Amino acid sequence: MQIILASAKIMNDKLKTDIKISQSTPSFQQEAECFARDMAQYATETIAEMLNCSQQIAAQNKSRYMRFFEDTFKLPAIFSYNGQAYNHLKADTLHAADLKYAQEKLWIISFMYGLLRPLDAILPYRMEGNIELPSGKGQKMFGFWRSRLTDKLIETIKADDGILIHLATEEYQHLFDWQRVKKEVRIIQPLFYVRKGSDLKMQAVWAKTCRGAMTRFIIENRINNPEELKAFCYEGFIYNEQLGEANYPHFIK
Repeated sequence: MQIILASAKIMNDKLKTDIKISQSTPSFQQEAECFARDMAQYATETIAEMLNCSQQIAAQNKSRYMRFFEDTFKLPAIFSYNGQAYNHLKADTLHAADLKYAQEKLWIISFMYGLLRPLDAILPYRMEGNIELPSGKGQKMFGFWRSRLTDKLIETIKADDGILIHLATEEYQHLFDWQRVKKEVRIIQPLFYVRKGSDLKMQAVWAKTCRGAMTRFIIENRINNPEELKAFCYEGFIYNEQLGEANYPHFIK
């Protein structure tokens, strides 16, 4: 099985573990460098508008882009992100053997870097899918990446067992030709709901929490059969066999 997990906007500037493990080079390093060069040319005010962020965050990221070709200290992707999912993935407490396993199974989706393996060495950045840059050849990030990432993802899934565990947010599906992905591989998308009386509600924070925790569950337990996902339980979420279907297992709190 291959797994997809979305990247996060908040990024770490230093490593929180002293684990020693070799880093790899992102598959789309050159594309990321071109995007960084484009972004570095814009004024802080323009970057704030493009990223829909504060002036402070824009200034921080302009500085990041300007240093993109100078900084030599890079972090493995799995340690670089600091969003809700990553807080519950807790990568800094994984063993070296877990990280090596994850390197073969997990893809982190990024507007900047396309597709990342966990140990790919990257620099902090901020990017959005609807941004259009000169290097994007007249396309927004969604359009620029679509054919490139679709081929790469399908190729690696088929080289494995033909199964994709979809633990990314739905926004990131637009970076792929998702209809083609669904046609060529089996996609299993776990769904996480909170019960409110007789209603089931999907809450973004809990969904991200469980996606990160399930990613860790798969890595630590070397899960290679979708049926084994049913054993996942976290923060009160457990599998409910009466809801959903095989490709959309439901976990209810």
